[in-house]
Amino acid sequence: MDTFEKIAYQEGYQFIAGIDEAGRGPLAGPVVAAAVILPHDYLNPEIKDSKKLSAFKREELYETINKEAVAIGMRIVDAEVIDHYNILYATLQAMREAVLELSTMPDFLLIDGNHRVPITTPQKTIVKGDSLSISIAAASIMAKVNRDRIMEMYHRQFPQYNFQQNKGYGTKEHLDAIRKFGICKIHRKSFHVKNLHQTNFEFNI
Repeated sequence: MDTFEKIAYQEGYQFIAGIDEAGRGPLAGPVVAAAVILPHDYLNPEIKDSKKLSAFKREELYETINKEAVAIGMRIVDAEVIDHYNILYATLQAMREAVLELSTMPDFLLIDGNHRVPITTPQKTIVKGDSLSISIAAASIMAKVNRDRIMEMYHRQFPQYNFQQNKGYGTKEHLDAIRKFGICKIHRKSFHVKNLHQTNFEFNI
């Protein structure tokens, strides 16, 4: 999990930030990006792709990363911005701003996926990077936990959609709720899904 970090250290970089996001696919809620700089040669075998961890374990590791990371940056971009531009643009801007929020500026970025962040810092994109880089995995945990907490907050405001359980993803229960209640302010109007015509709203992804 630290191969990419070791290569970057060998090339002379000192502060390596892993970048990842949570929430590109849901029908509702924000996209959240995180940037994490871990200490030099940091290892923790429990840190892995957030999707492979239980919610309890993510929360536990969230606290560990908060304590042990050199720096953490976080950025939240809401549904209105996603709709105004598009999800890819919003995600990359969130990643960029998460990097800029780091208290220690990185000299190299490891980014989950295959899109570069619009910033001049040297960087490497890694497909499935959250399973291959400890720095990206740490960022995936930070982003996921923060987004889940946001969706649980929205659940209290809009309980009819059960955001606490589905986190805004297009589950059958969520789609049925949209048919029954229509959409709320945190739904992404630019995302369309078939067979929701009776809500006067179409998701399209």
